[in-house]
Amino acid sequence: MIIDNAKRAKVLVEALPYIQQYNNKIVVVKYGGAAMTDENLKINVMRDIVLMSSIGVKVVLVHGGGPEISKMLKKINKESTFVDGLRVTDQETAEIVQMVLCGKLNKDLVAMLNSFGGKAVGISGHDANLINAKVLDEKLGFVGDITDINIDIITDLLEKGYIPVVSTVGSDKQSNSYNINADTASAALAGALEAEALITMTDTPGLLRDKHDEKSIISQISISKAEGLIKDEIIDGGMIPKINCCIYAVRRGVKRVFIIDGRIPHSILIETLTDEGLGTMFVK
Repeated sequence: MIIDNAKRAKVLVEALPYIQQYNNKIVVVKYGGAAMTDENLKINVMRDIVLMSSIGVKVVLVHGGGPEISKMLKKINKESTFVDGLRVTDQETAEIVQMVLCGKLNKDLVAMLNSFGGKAVGISGHDANLINAKVLDEKLGFVGDITDINIDIITDLLEKGYIPVVSTVGSDKQSNSYNINADTASAALAGALEAEALITMTDTPGLLRDKHDEKSIISQISISKAEGLIKDEIIDGGMIPKINCCIYAVRRGVKRVFIIDGRIPHSILIETLTDEGLGTMFVK
C-alpha cells in the first residue's frame, strides 16, 4: 500500500500527543510467542523498541523463551510437562532454562537491538539480586514465586539511556536458580518500577469472550470481571498467568496494562502511538 505525503503527515501528527505522554516514562514490554519465533516479526519488534527508546520512552524488555526451552529439552530427550500453563521444572530443567534464556536468547536480542542503533544491555534476575524467589509449589519443582524485586540495576541503566533486556530467572539465598514465568516477572517489574504501561505480547488478539473465536475480543475489562472469567473457566490454561499478571499490575498502580497481538507487525507502536490501539486494556 502506497501512503501519500498527507497521510504520512497525519500519522506523525497523530503520534505527537502519545510521544509526549510516554516521553521519559517507563514502558515494560513482555516479549514472547510468535513475535519471538518469527524472524520478520522479531526484526519489527526490535526496531520498534529502538524507535521508542530514541523518542525518549524508557523501554524495559522482558522476555520468555518457552519454545526454545522446549526445543532444547527435546534434544536431550526430556519431556516438557505443564500444570496451569507453568512448566514443571526439575534441577536439570532449571539448568536448561538458565542456559537458554540467559546464555542464548538474551544475548541474541541484545545484539539485534544494538545492530539497529539501540543501546541494549542484557541482564537476568540473578544480576544484582534483581529477582529473588522461592518455590511456588513443590509439585512444580524449581518454578519460582517472586519474593522481592530490586530495581536499582534497571533504573541505573535507564538513567544512562540503555534498554535493559531481562531474562526471567530468579534465585534464593541458597543460590538456587528458579524458572520465573515471564508474565509474572514483567508484572512484578512494572509494578516495582511504577511503569506508565505494561504491554504483554501474545499469540491472540487479546482477551476473548470465546477462545475459539478471535473476533470475540474484549477491548476493555475491569480486573473484577477478569477474575470472574477465570473462576468460570472461560479463561484457562496458558492464558491464566497472563491475565493474573495484568490484574496484579493494575493493582500495583501501573497506569496502562494491555494484552496485544504480537503476530501483527508493529503492534507495539500501534498500541502506544496511535488513536487506533488494539488488544485488551485492563482497568480497575
